[in-house]
Amino acid sequence: MTPPADTVEELELLIRSGHSLIVLDTTEEGRAESLLRHVAAQQSLHCYSWRRSTGLRHLTSGQDAEPVLDATAEPAHALSAVATEGSGIYHFPAFGAHLEDGLVVAHLKDVVDRFRGRRGAVVFSGADVTLPESLQAHAATLQLPPPTDADFRRLVERLVRDLSARMRVEVDLTPEEATRLIANLRGMTLLQAERLLTKMVMQDGKLRGDDVRQVIAAKRGLVEREGLLEFYPADGGLAGVAGLDGLKGWLVKRRAVLADPRRAATYGLTFPKGVLLLGVPGCGKSLCARAVAHEWRLPLLKLDPSNLYDKYVGSSEKNFKRAMKAAERMAPAVLWIDELEKAFAAGGSDQDGGVSTRVLGTFLSWLQDRDGDVFVVATANDASKLPPEFIRKGRFDEVFFVDLPTPAERRAIFEIHLARRQQKPPCFDLDALARATEGFSGAEIEQLVVSALCTAFAEGAPLSAAHLQAEARATHPLARTMGERLTALREWARDRTVAAA
Repeated sequence: MTPPADTVEELELLIRSGHSLIVLDTTEEGRAESLLRHVAAQQSLHCYSWRRSTGLRHLTSGQDAEPVLDATAEPAHALSAVATEGSGIYHFPAFGAHLEDGLVVAHLKDVVDRFRGRRGAVVFSGADVTLPESLQAHAATLQLPPPTDADFRRLVERLVRDLSARMRVEVDLTPEEATRLIANLRGMTLLQAERLLTKMVMQDGKLRGDDVRQVIAAKRGLVEREGLLEFYPADGGLAGVAGLDGLKGWLVKRRAVLADPRRAATYGLTFPKGVLLLGVPGCGKSLCARAVAHEWRLPLLKLDPSNLYDKYVGSSEKNFKRAMKAAERMAPAVLWIDELEKAFAAGGSDQDGGVSTRVLGTFLSWLQDRDGDVFVVATANDASKLPPEFIRKGRFDEVFFVDLPTPAERRAIFEIHLARRQQKPPCFDLDALARATEGFSGAEIEQLVVSALCTAFAEGAPLSAAHLQAEARATHPLARTMGERLTALREWARDRTVAAA
């Protein structure tokens, strides 16, 4: 597979300019080796690759390996051989753990010194390779970009062609389903995608639109192994959210971009960044996150910010970067961050030694410049605690304010929750219930219905309007107990946000 042209040019430039130590940031060892073979051929250089089991192998672009260089299985011996072998590109994959050995580092310094008069470089590949401080000034880091959609399309075509030579393979994909399949392979390595696709075809001899579910399930396993994100069920669409017509209309327009990304690109449109939902607790902000993922048929990832923080210096920032990389591997996806103010409260740095500030800076940079198609739905109940950077345009596509439901919306909420619990909404005076629950949030109305059902169940009687009215009278909604705070929140949001209703 042809390496990315930009990456080839950059790597060639590093080698020509005398960078004798290069870190290639990637988890795809095969792609890294293919890239290095290609560059070595372009530069008329020998190419070697090291394995702990075999030592240094002499690679060529036409065959897998030539004879092993003797006695180079030990890391220090391998570097000693590099120091005397001559010009060339020497690939050391997954070598990070050996860089803690003082003898290995000493030999590596010798290599760096010897290469000043040679052509080529020593290349370490892997994720989060950390060089000793004494070597960092001599090294350059290059990130190998993930496989493109074109790479995955070529993989699917080659795989179907190769498997068809051994068995009957039926490809039953509409153009839209093929696009969704390729989109959901993003974030996987080519090797992971090849193994998964092979398994799917071998199961029934078919490649179908329904196989996208297997791809999402496989990516779910990859994400959950990181331990920082939760794969959340996206149950229920926007039809299960009462009101919020302004937010719904905005989301419907953006769904068109996802449905036809190629046509959207001709308009200069890219994958949407996300929305920040501010407002009253219990009014459907979190429900919207799940509904968006359901409507857009995207996986839903939930980030619990408390999982990011670690007692060791620098670990919290690393955890955040790992979480964001995991989210990008699932792209296209919806990332839900609930109660954002608890993780990034303004002024929090006084209590935690600046960790919150550093993580906030990392998060804001990621929001602005992220590469993957990740739509962020962040929610917050207390806008006054949010750093002002979150409100600035460019971090999110829009900031919506979610207020308490109107009478019509309260009526719809009763209808939804009664029907969900096998009740018949037309049998109840929904307008009277809407009037009786002035100031109630959607969550409070749902709990009212549950409590009334519990009372009816205990009495052995069917649910009645009297049960619901009694629960409404007994409930003290948040709008009454925290009226001053809600008034201040509405005043703050008046000129800073867009109404979700």
